[in-house]
Parts: sequence; structure tokens; C-alpha cells
Amino acid sequence: MARSDSDSWDLASSVGATATMVAVARALASREPDALIDDPFAAPLVRAVGVEFFTRLVDGEISAPAEADATAGLMTAVMAVRTRFFDDFFTDAADAGIDQAVILASGLDSRAYRLGWPAGTTVYEIDQPQVIEFKTTTLAELGAKPTADRRTVAVDLRHDWPAALREAGFDPARPTAWSAEGLLAYLPPDAQDRLFNDITALSAPGSRLATEYHPDGGAALGARSRALSEQWRAAGFDLDLGELFYPGERQPADDYLRARGWQVTTRTRAEVFAGYGRDYPDGTGPDGAAAETMRNSTAVLATRT
Repeated sequence: MARSDSDSWDLASSVGATATMVAVARALASREPDALIDDPFAAPLVRAVGVEFFTRLVDGEISAPAEADATAGLMTAVMAVRTRFFDDFFTDAADAGIDQAVILASGLDSRAYRLGWPAGTTVYEIDQPQVIEFKTTTLAELGAKPTADRRTVAVDLRHDWPAALREAGFDPARPTAWSAEGLLAYLPPDAQDRLFNDITALSAPGSRLATEYHPDGGAALGARSRALSEQWRAAGFDLDLGELFYPGERQPADDYLRARGWQVTTRTRAEVFAGYGRDYPDGTGPDGAAAETMRNSTAVLATRT
């Protein structure tokens, strides 16, 4: 079903299913011999969601067409690097004395539980109420305990999330570390602008932001995701991922942030890979089309002046 301004989801449907898919990739990446990340909660969370296709992927029982398997391998590599990039962002911000963090569209992100946050750090997680409730309950049943003062903000980002964030105790006078991971392409272009405007309004000098930007919005990602959905349908995954992205011309994230008082640096996906001693795929082989689509994204780091 195509996106609308009033749609909603859980972790087995629509945009929520992509959060579960990312958790699958984190689970698989954590098992690699030379793993960049260690997310012990990813696999249990995926199993708890209960989508058979995702559970079979996590448990190594899936049988999919060769190209789909190759794309799944690429996705695992990309998510390993992306996860480490955002992990390091929060760790660096904490080392710099920033003790307030906000994870936008937190999904099945477990950083509030698995990162070594300094004492006194508050981590706010914002997502749809069903998503927040599921993750909180499931991790509690697993016996997991947050390593920071975790505060949940159960609100749709299309609503007045800044007010809900303040009600949860957020202090806009203190520097904040913000993450918008895997989020922008799921927003209409004007909503991306509003998100950055709201973040800017809530950010004291010294605040930091990490995100990633796709120059063509959701067009190429949508087309590639639709093809991937066709490949995976035979293995039991019946969701058109291509319908979840918002195409259309949008402001480059780095330019938009600079115009609003942020100092910004960007790195290509290949450069981020290289920073962790990984080679980004050269665009050949069964995962070539997917690799070329994802190559165009850039990692964005910004500091509020």
C-alpha cells in the first residue's frame, strides 16, 4: 500500500518492517568473523516481531534466489558500516561532554542498551507508539537494562514531536547529539525540511547531528527496493518496499543545514567504508545494481554553531 500522510505501522508492516529488516542485517553483521558491530539484541528482537521471513533470515534457514541472497549480503555489509558510523557518532559526542542524545525514528535500535554511555547521559527514543511499546516490553522480557537514562517519546514524527520531547524532560538549552538514521528517504521533501528546522530550533550551540542523505530522494531507492521485493517474494516476503519511499526534488541536507547555522562535513558511502577498512563493492556481480544505487548516499555530520 502506498504511503499517505495518515498511515501508521507496526514492526511487521509498512515502514516498520524496514526497521525489522535493518535489525536482521545487524544480527547477521554481528556474527561476521571480523565484525564491526556487536548487537546482541538484534536477533531476539527480530524473532519477537514474528515475521517468518525475517526469522528464517536471522536463523540461516532462508532459501532465496541468488541475486536476492547477494543483495542481502550487501545490505548486511552496508548496515554494519552504517551502524558503526552512528555508534561512533554517539560515542564521540559523549566523549566531548554531550550528555543528551535523541534517536529519531528509533525502530529496533538498541543503542540505549548496548553502548557504554557515561553516567548521567539521557537518551530519548522517538517513534510510533506501537514500535516503542513493543521494543520496551520485549527487551524487558529479555532481561535487558538500559545503560543510560532511557526516555521514550511515543509520537509520530509528522505530529508535534518537539512538544512531546520537551514533556519527556528534554532540555533545549543543553547541547544534544541527534541521529536521523535511515530516515530522510521515508519523508516527503517538505517534511525533511521541517525535521531539520525543528532540530535546529531545539539545538543549543555545540549540538551535533548525524544523518545520511540520498541525492535523488527516494526515486532510485524505491525502484531498487521494488526489484528486491520481487526477488524475495518467492521466499515469503510479501511487501513492496518501493512504495515506502517519497520521491521528488528535495534540498541537499548539507546545504540546508549550513544555511541554518550548522558546520557540516560529508563523506561518500565508499569513504565511510574505507574509514573502517572495508572496500565498497565495485558495482559488478549479482549485487551490482543494488551497490550502485546505494553508492550515491552520503554520510552527514553537523555541529551547531
